[in-house]
Amino acid sequence: MNAERFALLPQGAVIVNSARGALIDETALMATLSAGHVAAAGLDCFQNEPGGNPAFSGYDNIFMLPHIGSATKQTRDAMGFRALDNLDAFFAGQTPYDTL
Repeated sequence: MNAERFALLPQGAVIVNSARGALIDETALMATLSAGHVAAAGLDCFQNEPGGNPAFSGYDNIFMLPHIGSATKQTRDAMGFRALDNLDAFFAGQTPYDTL
């Protein structure tokens, strides 16, 4: 999401990103929040991790989580089994699965 895409959103939209920090241009997000076009943002991931963007602390309409969107039992189990599958593939001379 960049400035041009934020401008396409309806007035008062809420942005939620729990995927990848690189998907949001953080400078453009702060600009659209300051202008009032976007009402709020919920962020679970950031361009710089850990820690996020210190400038976000100046906004009362940005809600931040410490990258815990994947913190479900099912997802963590799947992540562990993916790691085991990748080890099996590696030691069998095969290409491990993509991590994304």
